[in-house]
Amino acid sequence: MTDPANTSGKPAQELIAFRIGEQEFCVEVMSVREIRGWTPVTPVPQAPSFVRGIVNLRGTLLPIVDLAARLGYPSAEPTARHVIMVAQVDQQNIGLLVDGVSDIFTIEEGDIQPTPDVASEMARTFVRGVIIMDKRMISLVAIENIVPPAALEVAA
Repeated sequence: MTDPANTSGKPAQELIAFRIGEQEFCVEVMSVREIRGWTPVTPVPQAPSFVRGIVNLRGTLLPIVDLAARLGYPSAEPTARHVIMVAQVDQQNIGLLVDGVSDIFTIEEGDIQPTPDVASEMARTFVRGVIIMDKRMISLVAIENIVPPAALEVAA
């Protein structure tokens, strides 16, 4: 499906925006399977600190990643307002704990600014770029880098 207003010839991307604290982030809509309200998790021994635990999602164990902690922000204290975005990373579904989902929007590849050179190596690992839209700065998360494969094995 192409956007008739897209004159660059590059495909448009549909993204879903979410909040962590006062910051806005986004991921590709196609990687998100569903959005669920917060439910308490069962902790997993020896899991990385950013893995909150697991929940039972229709008979499947779903590891829950505290995205704030993973991105270097203070760990979230989940409330009824928090949501879990169920996303597919490689061949596994994971739950991403975020403060809330704000909207879905479409951009062209050329609208993504590169991650600033002053950003740390860790930031460049997790953020593919920045989108400036309606006086908002939204960081595009490289979802494939959020959870190392070894952490998924421990949590599963």
